[in-house]
Formats: sequence, C-alpha cells, structure tokens
Amino acid sequence: MLPGRILLAGLRRSASAASSVAQSPKNMCYWDRVIWSSRYFHSASDNAFSEGGSKAKELPDPFALIKDEVSEVTDRLRSMVVAEIPELTSTAGYFFRAGAEGKRTCPTVLLLMASAISTDMSDPIVGLENKPRARHMRVAEITEMIHISNLIHDDVLDNADTRRGMDSLNFTVGKKLAVLAGDFLLFRAFSAAVALDNTEVVSLLATAVNNLVTGELMQLTITPAQRCSMDYYLQKTYYKTAALISNSCKAVAVLSGQTTEVQDLAYQYGRHLGIAYQLIDDILDFTGTSASLGKASFSDINQGIVTAPILFAMEEFPQLREIVEQGFDDPSNVDVVLKYLQKSQGIERTRLLAAEHAKLAAAAIDDLPASEDPVVLSSRQALKDLTQKFLRRTK
Repeated sequence: MLPGRILLAGLRRSASAASSVAQSPKNMCYWDRVIWSSRYFHSASDNAFSEGGSKAKELPDPFALIKDEVSEVTDRLRSMVVAEIPELTSTAGYFFRAGAEGKRTCPTVLLLMASAISTDMSDPIVGLENKPRARHMRVAEITEMIHISNLIHDDVLDNADTRRGMDSLNFTVGKKLAVLAGDFLLFRAFSAAVALDNTEVVSLLATAVNNLVTGELMQLTITPAQRCSMDYYLQKTYYKTAALISNSCKAVAVLSGQTTEVQDLAYQYGRHLGIAYQLIDDILDFTGTSASLGKASFSDINQGIVTAPILFAMEEFPQLREIVEQGFDDPSNVDVVLKYLQKSQGIERTRLLAAEHAKLAAAAIDDLPASEDPVVLSSRQALKDLTQKFLRRTK
C-alpha cells in the first residue's frame, strides 16, 4: 500500500465512526415514522455533523413509499429499450436488468415530487388510468434513460472497468457498442419526451443534456487555475450531477400545471439535492472502499480530478496549490495531497457544505404552498428525509 493510502486508512475509520447511526423503533408504521421524522429532522439536522455529536437516528425509507410505482417504471424501461438488433437490446438494457438497476434514485425523487406538488390526487398510489400520474411516470422513465446514457458515456471517457459493483458496459462489450447503446438510450428518451406534447418539458430535458455535456467538457479542458477554484468545481458539479434531476423536477411541476414559483421550488430542491449527493460522493471516494462503492476508490484523484475535500485542504495548506496545479501524472503528487488531506479539515468541511445544500433542498419543500392532503404531506416529508439519507450514505 502506498504511503498516502496508509494515511487515509485512519481517515476511513474516523469517517465510519462519524456516520454510524442509531436504530429507530422497528415497530413503527410508516405514518408514525413520518411524524417522528418530521420532529427529528428539525431538531437533529443542525447537529448532525457537530464535533463529537450524538449518533443520528435512522430515518424512514423514502424509497419505500412509492416502491411499487418505481418497480413499474423499471419494468417499462426494460420494454422501452428493445431494439431491432438483439445485441443493441441487450446492451442498452444492461443497467435495467434485474439486480443491476441501482438505487433508482431519479424515479423515486421525481414521483415523490409529483405527489408533493399535486393538487388533484386523493389516492397515494394509482395506476396509469390517472393521466397526470402517467405523464409523471414518463418523465421518471425519460430521466432514468438519460442518466444511464450519461453513466455509459462517462465510463467510456474514463476507461472505467466497473460500475455498480459489476463490470462496466464498455469493459463487457467494448467502447464502440457502449457508445451506441448510450446514444440509443438518448434517442428513446427524447422520443418519449416528444410524445408528452409539451415543448417546455422537452426544452428542460434538452437543457439538462446540454449541461451534462458542458460539465464533461469543463472537466476535460480544465486549466491549472480552474483546477484550484471552488467556484469552478461547484459549477461543474451542478452541470454533471444536479442539472438533470433539477430540470426534471421542474418538468414534473410544469406537467402538473403548477405556478412559476412552485416550478422554481421543485427545481431548487433538485439542484441542492444533486450537489449534496455529489459532495458526499467526493468524500466517499477517499473514505470508502472499492467493495462498498462498486468502483475503484481514489478514482477521481487518480484521474487528475480535484474535488471539494482537496480544495478545502488547500485553503488550510496553501503549499498544496502548486502540486494541484501540476496535476497528478506523477504518483508522488497524489501521495503528498493525500497526506495533507489527512491532516486537514477537508473531509469535515465538505460534509458541512453537503449538509448546507441538504438544508436548502429541504427548505424548498417547506416553501411549497400549504396543503392538508395526507399524500402530499407524506411525500414532502419523504423528500426531506431523502436529503438526510443521502448525507448518511456510505456507498
């Protein structure tokens, strides 16, 4: 093991201890847990990352509230990627196979958002006979296809050989077929978007794809000075991670016929949730293991990518700037940076920044128009719980 990795072993142990959580009562029904979680969220979120703070209680699982609908979305996705050529069908459907679907975060967030802002839903889980709900499910499917297409293209660009704890698509079938599969998913996604017959929704989704490309180009063409800029990093993070979910959340609000104010609140929730998610990802790249992450740890720094923990460490140790500007083609530079990161507050400050974005996401939900509908209220609480769940994730 290289010296820098040895130093980071202690950091992994401390991060594991800080993120451990106490168990909440197991015999609560979901509604009781929603009420408990609402009280917990406001009392505990401010102290979640305080020095030596008490262990946080386990939150209700937001994914459980609409798991049947999300499963229905997954089933439809498998049928939507069927192509004329069997090889393309199997390749495009690689990440939609049973056991390979991942956490299905995008569909979960979007369907919860649809319920959180709906004004005409009296039944929490309804089938496709409810036309507005069907259109929301289409947005969830479209967003997931764009998301998977982006992951496939990213793995090709990064020469990644693993994804979600298994072989990446490009490693399995080669780069050419993987690129074609990603392109095919984009085609299917926008074919479904056009069928919604709403130009604003199509425009929002096109903007998200443009942002994904822009973020990747920002990463590929970064200058030494930009590599040391937190503002540049956060803008790139928005484009690469938060733009898709934020614009899709807004698309759901547009399809719901909501006001401009509600549309913006939906967008802001997705924006801050996405940034918080990526900040935790940046931490896990240093503190997680390859087994827990489903991909190689230290992958960002080994590719020359500077993330928030290093940028914060550089504020404490200005001498790091010269090394960061040089890049990481020299492995000794990687070990020097890891040594300084271990001595710094970079991990802790990144976690605090993620918590701030999580609070802003939750605040956007709190600012939605008042409602007494139990489905609306439970969905809003689930969206808020999700911000805390993301902060506590370990993979």
